[in-house]
Amino acid sequence: MKYTEINSQTIDRWVEEGWEWGIPISHEAYLEAKNGNWSMLLTPTKPVPKEWYPDLKGKKVLGLAAGGGQQIPIFVALGAECTVLDYSRKQIESELLVAEREGYQINAIRADMTEPLPFTDEEFDLIFHPVSNCYIEDVMHVWQECYRVLKQGGRLMAGLDNGMNFLFDENEREIKYRLPFNPLRDPELLKVLSQTDSGIQFSHTLEEQIRGQLKVGFRILDLYEDTNGTGLLHEYGVPTFWATLAVK
Repeated sequence: MKYTEINSQTIDRWVEEGWEWGIPISHEAYLEAKNGNWSMLLTPTKPVPKEWYPDLKGKKVLGLAAGGGQQIPIFVALGAECTVLDYSRKQIESELLVAEREGYQINAIRADMTEPLPFTDEEFDLIFHPVSNCYIEDVMHVWQECYRVLKQGGRLMAGLDNGMNFLFDENEREIKYRLPFNPLRDPELLKVLSQTDSGIQFSHTLEEQIRGQLKVGFRILDLYEDTNGTGLLHEYGVPTFWATLAVK
C-alpha cells in the first residue's frame, strides 16, 4: 500500500476519534464569519494575519490538504468560490456536511497531493495549505504544482513543520532521533510511528520548505513562527512551525 493511503486511513481514524483538526466549525461560527468576525489557522495557535488575505469576494480559493470543514466554510462566508482537496475521506465528508448544512456549493475532491493536482494552469487566486506536507516525502512537487495552478499574482499561504518535533521522544524530554526523519529509508522509524499511531511522517529542511518555494518561482512576502500549542517544547517557547505568505 502506498504510504499516502496509509496516512489517509490514519487521519480518517483520528477524525472518528475526535481529532481537533477534523472538527468542523459550528453554524454559529459560520454566521459570525459572514458578519466579519473570523480567523483561520495555518499552524497550531497563531491566527493568519488579516493583511495576508486579498479581498476574497469572487476569488477562486483552493484549500490544499485543508479538509475538515474548518477553513473552507469561512472562505465561502467571505464570498470566495472554493475548492478543497484532501486525501482523507472523512475530511472530505465533513466539508460536504458543512456545505449542506449552510446551503452552499463547493468542489470537494479526494486526491493525493503527491500526484499532479487535477486542475488547469492558473486556475486559482489563492491556495490555503495548512500544516500537512509533513505527511509527504517530496515537497518540491507540491510547490511546483501550487505555482502551476495559481494565477499570476496569486497567493500561497502555507503552514510548515520545521522538523524540530522529529528530534524528540514522545514526551519531548529526550533528543532521540536524527534528522532527516524519513521512515521510508529507516524501517525502525516505521515501527516507532506505528506504535504511536502517527501515520507516516517526514521532517523537511529550510531548504525544502522555504528555498523550495523560491526555486519554483514564488516570492515570499512574509512569514511567522509558531509552537505546538501544548507540551514541553511549547512551554519553553520553542518554535516548531513556520507559516509563509508567497506570491506568484
